[in-house]
Amino acid sequence: MVKLSIIIINYRSVNLIRDCLASIYSSKLSISFEIIIVNNDETFDQNISLMADFPELRWINMHYNSGFARANNEGIRQAKAEVILLLNPDTIIPENAGSEYVACGVQLLNEDSSPQISGNYFVPGGLNYLLPLPYTGRLIRGLGNFFSMKAPHVADSRDLVEVDWINGAFLMAKQPAIQKAGLMDEDFFLYSEEAEWCARLKKTGKLCIFGNVKVFHLQGVSSNEAFSSAGKGYYNLFDKKGKQIILSNLVRIRKQYGSWWFLFILFIYSLTIPVFFIGLLFSALFPKSSRLYRFIDFKGFCRNIAYLWSKTPKIISNKPYFYKALQ
Repeated sequence: MVKLSIIIINYRSVNLIRDCLASIYSSKLSISFEIIIVNNDETFDQNISLMADFPELRWINMHYNSGFARANNEGIRQAKAEVILLLNPDTIIPENAGSEYVACGVQLLNEDSSPQISGNYFVPGGLNYLLPLPYTGRLIRGLGNFFSMKAPHVADSRDLVEVDWINGAFLMAKQPAIQKAGLMDEDFFLYSEEAEWCARLKKTGKLCIFGNVKVFHLQGVSSNEAFSSAGKGYYNLFDKKGKQIILSNLVRIRKQYGSWWFLFILFIYSLTIPVFFIGLLFSALFPKSSRLYRFIDFKGFCRNIAYLWSKTPKIISNKPYFYKALQ
């Protein structure tokens, strides 16, 4: 009987998946497992070479770029095991992992073996989403440090740490908890869906990070290619990827915390536009000061906030809608 179903989403990332599969098989898992590849690419010929090298794979075609939540949900529906592992294609697994919790993650590592944020804590109203804002975020971070506020994430977990939500690059959950909490919200295309899902999973039991288990995650490789973006993490709010990040973050706030929190965060995002402009003017007038942003960044940020406003009526209504900014 299969004990673990590993679900990997493909979107033009066959080479990354090949490395990921090689690391899975070389890790010599002590339990029986199956690997399900859910194909988000519109073309279906990518499975030929992978299936030749790994004939035991199960391949599911979505026939369109359905995003993270919808593709993983289809994998979960077809999974045979009681334990599900959602695994990014840009991960390399050097060790084994297991869990007695309803959901767990591991300590993710960058290519240079430095720690990557793997576990997170809920912040009222999603206020932590203000931290990436240009200039405004630095002010909020400074206030947080002044008042010794708790960090919203686990910077480096070296042992077992209980958390509120887990990075979706490596997210293991038990089927009974999934059945109680429900599948991922298919309104999401990409980003924030695992945070909203973990909020529901957490109502069924505890979540944790196993800090003694390390997994390499080549952060942002596949999504950057999809969005023609650069940089790692979620601080680039100025291009197409940034538009999707902003949209998904605010959709999650509406779903998890309600309309008033959504409107408050939207107000701060909008207020950041004049703050951003003043900061750029200051940098231009005083060239010796550190220049963090460019005017092209300001233009992109304004464009993305305008797009967010265009979606605000739908977000507030909270009716089913596919929030896909990638066109």
